[in-house]
Amino acid sequence: EKVNAAPHHDLISMLAHHPATRNMEPREYFGNIVLLTVGGNDTTRNTISGSILALNQNPDQYQKLRENPDLIPSMVSETIRWQTPLAHMRRTAVEDIEFQGKKIKAGDKVGISRNRDDEVIENPNAYIIDRERPRQHISFGFGIHRCVGNRLAELQLTIIWEEILKRFPTVEVVGQPRRSFSTFVKGYETMPVVIPRRN
Repeated sequence: EKVNAAPHHDLISMLAHHPATRNMEPREYFGNIVLLTVGGNDTTRNTISGSILALNQNPDQYQKLRENPDLIPSMVSETIRWQTPLAHMRRTAVEDIEFQGKKIKAGDKVGISRNRDDEVIENPNAYIIDRERPRQHISFGFGIHRCVGNRLAELQLTIIWEEILKRFPTVEVVGQPRRSFSTFVKGYETMPVVIPRRN
């Protein structure tokens, strides 16, 4: 295909052609493609696995979900908070500051994650699929650094759980999951499950 062909309706093509992004350096363009690939694949895939694990570890919540599928969107948000597919976001301080009694110097690297902060979220280590404000988490970042695909991710996870509940009575974790070796991506290499037949 020609290098200067008209853009198709896909994100990579739009990045290559849009006036705001078409003059990116190749390294920056490649970095954005990698970010979109990881953001659109690893996080959602690992959250699906995380939801299966969370529901198996909390059978009362799984029962609640089976009895009331209208809780799927809330369960999805709770899983995203509980799983936190990307463990933290690192930022670099641009000036000296004191925050909650801690001194941060310009140039210091700061890790940000508040999904288990009991000052922000009540009973943060518990998995509760019908929390009052289930979307009160920062798994998607915040402000100008908010994930561009957050609504798509929530939609994908909602649809897969609508289909799982229609088709399968349960998805049972039958062995210890093996987590990915990463300090950033919270995911799973393997998680053995059994899907019983519906009677």
